[in-house]
Amino acid sequence: MKIGDKVRFLSEVGGGVVSGFQGKDMVLVEDADGFDIPMPIKECVVIDTDDYNMKRKPAAPAPKPGDAAEKAKGASAKVRPDEEDEDERPVTYRPAERKGGDVLNVMLAFVPQDLKAISATAFDAYLINDSNFTLYFTYLTAEGSNWRVRSHGRVESNTKFYIEEFDRSVLNELERVAVQFVAFKDNKSFLFKPAVSVELRIDTVKFYKLHTFRQSIFFEEPSLIYDIVKDDVPAKQVFVSADDIKDALLQKKGPERKEGGRPQPKPRTKNEIIEVDLHAHELLDTTAGMSNSEILNYQLDVFRKTLEEHKSRKGQKIVFIHGKGDGVLRKAILQELKYRYKSYESQDASFREYGFGATMVVIR
Repeated sequence: MKIGDKVRFLSEVGGGVVSGFQGKDMVLVEDADGFDIPMPIKECVVIDTDDYNMKRKPAAPAPKPGDAAEKAKGASAKVRPDEEDEDERPVTYRPAERKGGDVLNVMLAFVPQDLKAISATAFDAYLINDSNFTLYFTYLTAEGSNWRVRSHGRVESNTKFYIEEFDRSVLNELERVAVQFVAFKDNKSFLFKPAVSVELRIDTVKFYKLHTFRQSIFFEEPSLIYDIVKDDVPAKQVFVSADDIKDALLQKKGPERKEGGRPQPKPRTKNEIIEVDLHAHELLDTTAGMSNSEILNYQLDVFRKTLEEHKSRKGQKIVFIHGKGDGVLRKAILQELKYRYKSYESQDASFREYGFGATMVVIR
């Protein structure tokens, strides 16, 4: 694979012309819009080669312009009088600056590999650098109170950097991610940009819903994009508490007040019981294409996430509504409480309010 070769991507739609390389494993592919896409070399296949960069024998000097030997080669062979042997020419890549690109815009993107199989597909993560600056970055995920680096490197200007591929088994690791980077320009003056450190909460529920993946100018297929820096301003997420979500659900589910009837109850304080409905139709837009085990695992993820969010509230009571059914979800919850949350108290919730379909957990 050489600069000038036309390639096609194996795992996603698209392709283009090789414009450069990043290290031994990454290739920069310029698409039809002039946007350079970093891809693993193993994910590209050459469909048309340009022998401009082919290695030539030392004994065969390059023909001069106008020679008959040059004309005989045809238009496909592009030979320059000052051309050097491939091994003697370093591969360089200098993206052109664009107007308005001196304002930082950096994004984190997640792209499903097969949108039609959203319940089972793997995903690709990218860092998008939509600016004229070069970035040195680190991409991290939280492990409790500690952090682990998942990727780091250099992202050229006006391009995107392939970070990693992951499947649903690691979604829980991506609930808290952070991106840190410094921005600069090589061999030219520029306006100083402060170092950036942004922490994001990734809503893993979105990875199960088709409508959260949308079209963008950066990918041919729909993607989920989070802003890291927008117009030089680092992103600041507004975190909604579990109590706010609970109150919104209660207001949505509660019967409408008739004219002259009793007013709606005031939002409950954090010391009151929290209700979490684990029925699949309450958590997901659709379960089409999902197996019973995938639905169960998703319900258990919501159960674990809720307990983690409230683990610091000693004495907090949480009612998980799982329904009676065949008891599979209830047994799985009791199994979690027995081995993973042994210090918490649990019992059947009020029969008068929930029948046999709910379990109450007390945080200890």
